[in-house]
Formats: sequence, structure tokens, C-alpha cells
Amino acid sequence: MKPSLVLKMGQQLTMTPQLQQAIRLLQLSTLDLQQEIQEALESNPMLERQEDGDDFDNSDPMADGAESAAPAPSKEETYQETTPTVDNLEEGEWGERIPNELPVDTAWEDVYQTSASSLPSNDDDEWDFTTRTSTGESLHSHLLWQLNLAPMSDKDRLIAATLIDCINNDGYLEETLEEVTESFDPELDIEQDEVEVVLHRIQQFEPAGIGARDLRECLLLQLRQLPANTPWLNETQRVVGDYLELLGSRDYAQLMRRTKLKEDELRQVIDLIQRLNPRPGSQIESSEPEYVVPDVIVRKHNDRWLVELNQEAMPRLRVNPQYAGFVKRADSSADNTFMRNQLQEARWFIKSLQSRNETLMKVATQIVEHQRGFLDYGDEAMKPLVLHDIAEAVGMHESTISRVTTQKFMHTPRGIYELKYFFSSHVSTSEGGECSSTAIRAIIKKLVAAENAKKPLSDSKIAGLLEAQGIQVARRTVAKYRESLGIAPSSERKRLM
Repeated sequence: MKPSLVLKMGQQLTMTPQLQQAIRLLQLSTLDLQQEIQEALESNPMLERQEDGDDFDNSDPMADGAESAAPAPSKEETYQETTPTVDNLEEGEWGERIPNELPVDTAWEDVYQTSASSLPSNDDDEWDFTTRTSTGESLHSHLLWQLNLAPMSDKDRLIAATLIDCINNDGYLEETLEEVTESFDPELDIEQDEVEVVLHRIQQFEPAGIGARDLRECLLLQLRQLPANTPWLNETQRVVGDYLELLGSRDYAQLMRRTKLKEDELRQVIDLIQRLNPRPGSQIESSEPEYVVPDVIVRKHNDRWLVELNQEAMPRLRVNPQYAGFVKRADSSADNTFMRNQLQEARWFIKSLQSRNETLMKVATQIVEHQRGFLDYGDEAMKPLVLHDIAEAVGMHESTISRVTTQKFMHTPRGIYELKYFFSSHVSTSEGGECSSTAIRAIIKKLVAAENAKKPLSDSKIAGLLEAQGIQVARRTVAKYRESLGIAPSSERKRLM
């Protein structure tokens, strides 16, 4: 075959830079969008934020007739018209025109407005500086801080630092004492008994129960730090020390026979155990708080649900008319080309933001229209909804609806929910209708909350109760929904009354 040139005609879908930018802004969360807007304001001089009280004028500066507008006066002309010079002032008049205190271009409150807003007021007695300004502390740094305050020899301090490195985020010692001892240099001549003594010192640190090797030791460490006059302390230590397996399997009959405790007495012991923390390391929070800013606000007015965008989270932008007026049509210089490109990018960015807001508003309105029952009555009235339903209602593709509903939140009188929360699969009912999985989860949660703690409901029993309400759900489906709600099986929910 010889190479040849062939002319073909066809259609091809190409994503322009404007479309790519619109899609990227569409899938950003509110916090990410605010950061993107701030970066655009810093990089593009044509963009500016629309302040409150200003007339919003986003007209096209390059439209017809724009170049006929009068040019802005130059800086030198304005300065000559408004500012007197030394030559045209009479003798002695120069000193009278200068005030004793010259005005400054900013004020102390403007510079330190963010920091000063977090300072306590005169009547705020419960203000804590560390809770407002400090970052999250890790468990490792918290234990090292206590180690630095404890009087120890250099050898014991080295052992303690090694043991602290072996403590996980839950507060348990992950390595055995033999492994910790073997990790040291043989020249240090550290024995296992020395490591165990230092471990007992660490187990006296805060939070209580830290440095335990198993759950039994963790609970016993916490019980030992309670006051000696605590009710049922001795009985609780005996149950935790000798019969923790029976307590975990909830074999209360065998437990009462072994401990010779009556039902009321065993209930007091279990109440004391439930006040302990099986994961003491979780008390030290090292992660930073995550904030959620709602994109859409839903409120009820005159028996109608109204949907509106959160204007505080959606800053308004416009093209700077002064800079845009400097752009000349027929000028091809480097400066004019740069300004023309910046002006075009500013227009694209504003148009992409407007398209994002319009799409978000359309999708949120359709979701509220479809889920009125949830807003009025709660989760049990949630209707089944999929992306295809909203896409067909607004005339968009399902991928676009998926981008709009990801990391976007709606503020309702019942709380703040992600838009994806309102989408759920459906289960058929005996009457031929449909029930959403979210409503089924709410019903399961309600049934478990009202069950008899002595005889908790099994998955089969819950499936039977749902079938009595006309909802046909298999036992495996009930188990899946129960696990998604974080509800333990019936054998672990059994309690003494």
C-alpha cells in the first residue's frame, strides 16, 4: 500500500477552554470555589469584587460605543487640578494648610480586624485563649509533653520515649515488651523488667488507660484512678479482671452465677463499666475541624418551600470598568494584547460562575419539589430519587447532575444535608408503590430505638415488621441497612433492665 492523502468529513466533540473551566467550577465545593475566586482576583486585574451598596454594572466595556466614552483623566492632570503647589501659596499659608495630625490611609481596626474579632469581650468570662487559637494536638506530642515534666533518669527517659512511639492513636501499646527490649542497643544493657517499670509510669499519664496492652488492662487502669469510695468499684474490678469475656458475650445469667451478683447489682456494675472509655487515645483530637458552608438555603414561607442561593457564600464579581476602558480595539501592542486577554478571561470566569449558580439553583429546586415530604415530616417520608429523574426534569446529563450534587450542601429547617443525601434507591411495596432506602433506614432506626432491651429485635423480626407495613425487604437487606446505621446485631444489643 502506498501512502496517500484522503479527505474525510466528520463530527468531533471538542472541549473548549471555556467549557473546561465551567465544568471545573461546577464540581468545586463552596470553600474551594471561594479559594478559586480569590486566586482569580489576585491574578486578573480586570476582575473585582462587587461590594455591598455599589451599583452592579457588569456591562461589556468592549461593546459598540464604548471607545467613544471620554477617557479617564490622567493621574498628573488630576493631581495638578486638586493639589496646590508651593509656588502658588503665599508666605505663611503653607504651614496653615498642614494639620497637626496627618490622616493615614488605614486604621488599626482595619489591619487587625480578623484577630481582634476573636478577642474576648468585657463580659465574656468563659473565653479560653487556647481553644480559639491553638491547633489540634496529637496523642504522641501530648504524652511527650507529660514525659518532659516527669522526673526520670536519661536511661528511663529513652525507654519511655520508645514506648510512646509504640502507642497507637487509640492509646494501646502495639509492640510487646520483648520486642521493645530487643529494639535497644545491646550496649545499653536494658532488661525487660526495666521496660515494664517505665511502662507502669507511662500508664499513670493522662488520659486514663493510656499505654494498655489489651482492653482488660485499659479498663482496669481507668478503674484504679477512680476514688476508693466509688460505689461498686471492687465488684467492677472483679468483673473486668476475671469475666470480661462473659460480659462481652452478654451471658448475664452465667455472669451472675459466677460473681454471685443479683440483677440490680450487676446492672450497677455494667453502668460503671459503660462510663469508661475503651479508646482513651481518642480523647486527644489531632485533626483540624472541617467547616461546611451551605450552597443553598431552603425555608418555608406562606406554606411554600422557597429555594435561594447563599449569597454570603457566592461573592459577586464584575469587570473593572476603568481598566476595561483602557483596552483599544485596533491596538496590537503587547500591553493592549495582555489587557485584552485578561478582559476575555474575566468575562469567561464571570459567565462560568453564573452558569454554575443557575445550574445549582435548577437542581436544588427540583430536589425540594420532589422531597417535600421529607422537609415536612422527616426521613420516613423520603421518596426514592435517582440522578436520571433530576436530569430529565432540568434537561441536563446525569454526569452534570452528579457534579452539581457532589460536595454541595443544602440548609433546611431539619439541618444541613449534602445534595446527594436526597438520592436513594427504591424498594417495592405490597401495594405496587415504591419506598426509598432512606425511609427504610429511618424506620429500622425507629424500631430498634423502641425495642425491648431484654429481647432485641433480630434482622428477621425487623423484616417481618417491615413486611407488615407493606415494605418487602429481605433479611440480608435489613442487615445491610442496619450496619450502615452503625447499629449492632441483636446479640450485642441485649441489656439488663
